[in-house]
Amino acid sequence: MAKAKRKAAAKRKTATKRNPAGKAAPRRSGEKFHLHVAQATELGDVFRVTPERMRAALKRAGMTDRVRVSYSENGEGLDGHLLTADAVFAWNFDRRDLARRAPKLRWVHAHAAGVGHYMPLDWLPKGAVLTNSSGVHGPRAAEYAIMAVLMLNNRVPEMVTSQREGVWNQVFNSGIAGKTLLVIGVGSVGGGVARWAKRFGLKVLGIRRTGKSAPGVDRMYKQKDLDRLLPQADFVIMCAPATAATRGMLGRKQIGLMRKGAGLVNYSRAALIDYDALRERLERREVSAVLDVFDPEPLPSSSPLWKTPNLVITPHCSSDDSEVYTPRTLDLVFRNVKRLLAGKPLENIVDPVHQY
Repeated sequence: MAKAKRKAAAKRKTATKRNPAGKAAPRRSGEKFHLHVAQATELGDVFRVTPERMRAALKRAGMTDRVRVSYSENGEGLDGHLLTADAVFAWNFDRRDLARRAPKLRWVHAHAAGVGHYMPLDWLPKGAVLTNSSGVHGPRAAEYAIMAVLMLNNRVPEMVTSQREGVWNQVFNSGIAGKTLLVIGVGSVGGGVARWAKRFGLKVLGIRRTGKSAPGVDRMYKQKDLDRLLPQADFVIMCAPATAATRGMLGRKQIGLMRKGAGLVNYSRAALIDYDALRERLERREVSAVLDVFDPEPLPSSSPLWKTPNLVITPHCSSDDSEVYTPRTLDLVFRNVKRLLAGKPLENIVDPVHQY
């Protein structure tokens, strides 16, 4: 009897080893995969997973008969669905004691590229993984970013300031070809910006964690090289994720190293840049900027940034395509459902160390 128990225990241990993180647990014949969508009304229609969007995505994936979808809104009824959920799709949700509340959970997909609000990943049940939507909004974000660079080259932030002041101030500039763009964070978005920039004849310098080369980037560097690259750049665009390693990377010293007349675009996160130091240079009209991200958001009406010269503000709407962002995200999710059911590693698994 004792020998039989030891054999059974050994068999269970082997089965556990063969079920690595993100892989599907054994399923009963005919049992549908349960995907739970935890929605938040505060995010608006761009991020809403409507039944119509879900049906269309299931049809595109050929998974209409293989997946059961449930919904909760603002946390109401969440726990009842978690009891049988294999995966959760959400921008954010209550993750306390998740292993007990969601005993079957193998995977959470963040309806965003940034996952700082999910860190650290100590809430994930053992064997489960977190994925994100990195790359989904790349094309739209790259369009915005290159638009911002063209605005800076044409001195639009300065013209907007003059318009606000009621001043006829003719500002002239040269063409953009041959000028230097520094892309900080050459991932999906930064890489797209680099490829667009080459079409306009820009010299492109890049910074990425690995230092690995990328299409469209003339020379790639690492974060340690930032201080010596900033004085060379006519335009700087921040595309890096917000992590422990990148927060504050454009501090007062770095802002001071930007050449006079240079332009800055922040597509990424406000925490990466010292906005007070930037505002001081903007008020002296030494540099220009296009900013899409702030802390806090919405930006309070009392913020001095609203009246800062040489600055164009866009209210964190640079990359989320109103028509296709959520449908493309659902396509990614169902590619991963197929991978999980086939026992393959998922796309876009978030690294707990690098935090993206």
